[in-house]
Amino acid sequence: MPLLARVYPNGQADINQFQAAGGPGFVLRELLAAGLMHGDVATVAGADLAAYTRVPQVSDGRLQWQPLPPASPDASILRPAAAPFAATGGLRLLQGRLGRAVIKVSAVPEDRHVIEAPARIFDGQQALLDAFAAGELECDVVAVVRFQGPRACGMPELHKLTPPLAVLQKKGWRVALVTDGRMSGASGQVPAAIHVTPEALGGGPLSRLRDGDLIRLDAIQGTLDVLLDEATWAARGCAVQAQADAEAHTQGLGRELFGAQRRHVQGAEQGAVTWL
Repeated sequence: MPLLARVYPNGQADINQFQAAGGPGFVLRELLAAGLMHGDVATVAGADLAAYTRVPQVSDGRLQWQPLPPASPDASILRPAAAPFAATGGLRLLQGRLGRAVIKVSAVPEDRHVIEAPARIFDGQQALLDAFAAGELECDVVAVVRFQGPRACGMPELHKLTPPLAVLQKKGWRVALVTDGRMSGASGQVPAAIHVTPEALGGGPLSRLRDGDLIRLDAIQGTLDVLLDEATWAARGCAVQAQADAEAHTQGLGRELFGAQRRHVQGAEQGAVTWL
């Protein structure tokens, strides 16, 4: 998928500039015209995605939907599919012995697209924050935050992890995040392999990791691996979620009502659905 929208050095695009240059409608139109999207899907706006390639305008006191101009008003912000900023977009698939994950590299410095460092294992977001506050992460490290998938705890947003990891990276340490949890684009400049599947609960690969295991995250080659010999890796047992953590995510605030969904929910890669 080509990169059509400009990505700023700090990872944040100016939404007003983006909208003025054509916004989502321009991007959708270009991708549809290039055959890079399935346009024939039912939407709330009409019979297909073409309805989203127009912009609202008021004419004679009435709201009307008009087509976008052929070219973007600001090519420094948005470009057509025939002349993108980059041939590939900001999301890449990683896969290897640690499973399959997605990484957003659009704001990650090029010298951080490959990280090889010892693992530090955490079974929750707060455990990492506590280790950072205690000064235990002043080193090259791949922080592995597991038991955060759909079945384990509903796959919560882990945006609180970005600030401490960014601090470590700015200090010169080579750091990365690997998690079966979710981050809604909040990884910023820190390399983060997220939505790892299969999740750790039930024996996913992250449950076999131990502190000190050497992990290699390679966003260029698209790999996510643990640098252990195959015999050692195959002989590893799987860690289990602590009983206290499991109970904390299944009781109180009405969580008891969703026990059936937790038992049947599929992985993040399948959309974490319960009805298939």
